[in-house]
Amino acid sequence: MPVFINPPELPKPSSNYAQGVLVSAGARRLILSGQVGMGADGVLREGLEAQTEQVFDNILALLKAADMELKDLVKIVTYCTRPDELAIVRQVRARKLGIHTPASTFLIVPALANPGFLIEIEGEAVRDN
Repeated sequence: MPVFINPPELPKPSSNYAQGVLVSAGARRLILSGQVGMGADGVLREGLEAQTEQVFDNILALLKAADMELKDLVKIVTYCTRPDELAIVRQVRARKLGIHTPASTFLIVPALANPGFLIEIEGEAVRDN
């Protein structure tokens, strides 16, 4: 089982994430490609909040397909084109992840692969065998 670490020698995280995650070498590992705000219906959701909701729904569906759960998500990297709307992303992340705190990196980027994409999140999940 992953161990989420926030040592007192490091700055306290500014939102719900861990500074590090310790995983065992014998675990199953899932690498999640960047997920965007488009559902299985092929429709891109409108606005950053709706796209972020869809991104996390996609991540949860991918975890389920790999026989994993939210608690197995150990790392996410968020790419966002809206620097002034960071609070929206944090609110949705808090709703979707609850108390779960994977390691996290957040990047502001000028654009993503499709001009309509406002956010993309990739990640990694690990589950002990």
